[in-house]
Amino acid sequence: MAPAGGDPRPPDDDADGAQHGEAPRSPGRDDEDPGRSLWRGLITLAIMVVLAVSLLLAVPGLRGVGNVVEDMHPGWLAAAVGLEILSCVGYVIAFLQVFDRVPLRLGARVALSELAFGAAVSIGGAGSVAVGAWLLVERGGDPTRVAERSAVLFLLTSAINVFTLILAGMGLYLGLLPGPSTPLLSLVPALVGIAVLILFLMLPRISDRLASRRDAGRVRSLLVELSVTIRMTESVLFRLDWRIVGAIAFLWCDIGVLAACFAAAGHVPPLAVTVLAYQIGYMSNVIPIPGGLGVLDGSFVGMFALYRVSATLTTAATVVYHAIALWVPAMWGTIAFVILRRSRNEPVQLRPPRHVRVQRRRERRAQRAGL
Repeated sequence: MAPAGGDPRPPDDDADGAQHGEAPRSPGRDDEDPGRSLWRGLITLAIMVVLAVSLLLAVPGLRGVGNVVEDMHPGWLAAAVGLEILSCVGYVIAFLQVFDRVPLRLGARVALSELAFGAAVSIGGAGSVAVGAWLLVERGGDPTRVAERSAVLFLLTSAINVFTLILAGMGLYLGLLPGPSTPLLSLVPALVGIAVLILFLMLPRISDRLASRRDAGRVRSLLVELSVTIRMTESVLFRLDWRIVGAIAFLWCDIGVLAACFAAAGHVPPLAVTVLAYQIGYMSNVIPIPGGLGVLDGSFVGMFALYRVSATLTTAATVVYHAIALWVPAMWGTIAFVILRRSRNEPVQLRPPRHVRVQRRRERRAQRAGL
């Protein structure tokens, strides 16, 4: 999509991670190190999981849920774990698409660290992206460029959520997908997604117009940065690049985890119902509770109940889904974060811009073909 007011600065056109040869920048005092928050979050998460399991075993009304969990098919549970791993890999690919010049190994570790903070610490999606930005700036990354691309990464993954919400809602309402076609449970979510998408596409023009009416200052700078960030997101989202499958897999494989947990319990709700209940239920994650324990589960149970899915079945599937969706990224990401903290003084060598890498691959193929 062509920009209406300036160069959108595509992510592969300049240094977006660390500057080669610069010393890592200190994040501040030791008590500001996010590592402590991560460990506290993991400990809190473990305690809350133990309490949740104890509740399932102790409360008579919840024993039916415990029985369903005990009888879950191990093959489907293994598939759920595999899908969660693929979801994490998808996020790594999305991260490397936006931070195109960051070395692959470093980028993968930063992306996994973000997932760990998102799972264990009650800071939300934007907060976990901010942790990744701090890790890059610590290694000499330009704060402005890193902030821009961090915002692009957040908007990119959010855009995939919006497109999915629209497709599932409209598919259900029009009868293209099985499930209840009640407007409140199908058309309304789709219309909300369409409104958000339209606003997203219009914001750069609105921001440019408002910025042109203001004198130089903080507000004008914020409006210009907003316009640039959204256009950068459009550039990544609508560019022909196989790596967009990363952002798609990040969402869809996680939805697949929930579907696999339902399958393990013996019944899978219709696809559109699973997608809509998942996405609307996840809005509860704005409440700052580590891992969303209790809050997200309750939201899922309530949403699936509206779509006429058994509360006992939903609770069992949700509890197992939540355990997998929390602990796989939390453990994998914590290992990545520990490695990053131990290697923070190592020099970083940026990769060449994408067009240079593509040209070099073409030259190598031409040389091999000529031999």
